[in-house]
Amino acid sequence: MRQEQEVLKLIHAAYIHIPFCHHICHYCDFNKVLMNRQPVEEYLASLETEMKITLQEYKSNKLQSIFVGGGTPTALNEKQLEFLVTAIQRNLPYDQTTEYTFEANPGDLSIEKLKILKDAGVNRLSFGVQSFNDDLLKAIGRSHRAADVYQSIESAQAIGFKNISIDLIYSLPGQTVEDFKATLKTALGFGLVHYSGYSLIIEPKTVFYNLMNRGKLRLPGEEAEAEMYEVLMEQMELHGLNQYEISNFALQGYESRHNLTYWKNEEYFGFGAGAHSYVGGRRRSNFGPLKKYMEPIKNGELPVLDDHEVTLPEKMEEEMFLGLRKTDGVGIRHFTDKFGYNPSELFRKELSDLTARKLIEIHNGRIMLTKNGRLLGNEVFQSFLGVSNH
Repeated sequence: MRQEQEVLKLIHAAYIHIPFCHHICHYCDFNKVLMNRQPVEEYLASLETEMKITLQEYKSNKLQSIFVGGGTPTALNEKQLEFLVTAIQRNLPYDQTTEYTFEANPGDLSIEKLKILKDAGVNRLSFGVQSFNDDLLKAIGRSHRAADVYQSIESAQAIGFKNISIDLIYSLPGQTVEDFKATLKTALGFGLVHYSGYSLIIEPKTVFYNLMNRGKLRLPGEEAEAEMYEVLMEQMELHGLNQYEISNFALQGYESRHNLTYWKNEEYFGFGAGAHSYVGGRRRSNFGPLKKYMEPIKNGELPVLDDHEVTLPEKMEEEMFLGLRKTDGVGIRHFTDKFGYNPSELFRKELSDLTARKLIEIHNGRIMLTKNGRLLGNEVFQSFLGVSNH
């Protein structure tokens, strides 16, 4: 029992998945369904039961972060949203010091919805903006337009939300470097505390994937993508935003605690259809289809599709390729204390090769990506896969 409690002290974060959308974007491969004629209330009730069952099995102390993502959590109507935040309140231990984030679609948040979130203790909003070019928004299948972003941010600030983040995507079909510069200028004009910028990844089973296979997707190309990323890093720095992770920028003290949980390779609860969790040294994923997710819960069972005990070699590899996403990289001492192995020796060959290629540097006892390494991050991360088994 004592050992179990030791493990459980590490769980400080919870992710909650709301799979409903009013509209499906052309690039999205997350677990989602069109909201029309879906069993929304039944799903939310199942979600609450899943939280109850999990928290009986794994008692948690106060959570440091709760993140409600999707899908589109703000696609829920006022009554459904009220039920969701009340279910979270009833089952998850948090207080006003917890970072409590809701993902939001610009144009989805009425004043009533904002008040429901604020009253429930939500203190961070993350808007999926992607671009300020209306033609591009239409081309990528977004339902909002630039004007909706202004209105949503204005309303959120009027209700009292200070911790607001916006997501941008670059390297979109037909996008130019100049266009991305214009989007960045508008985004930074809001003077927000947090920004995320991701390059478009074409995922299987998406509209864009099908278009690409038919030769009908005109992408900017690798050179333009690299230039957009450099512009992103440069502009964020100019505006006093610290790049604390490959794609994330924040004013000091506003780094996303929840995302840092993932990059620090710490444990977290995952609730909802298709959600992933990392609890008690095991990585689990839930059933994605709603019926398959809800069925086991009716019988008082967890809706687990896959359950994998993470081996020590896997944990050490994950520590490297997740930790290197952070600007401050991986602490050699921290790694050694956590696993009993020194990464400098364990990954000697890989580190030597990456240092020679100027993709990483070892400085003040930390292994970090260089600026060039950030541009070729995936190459760096892949070099640690399957290494510590040898």
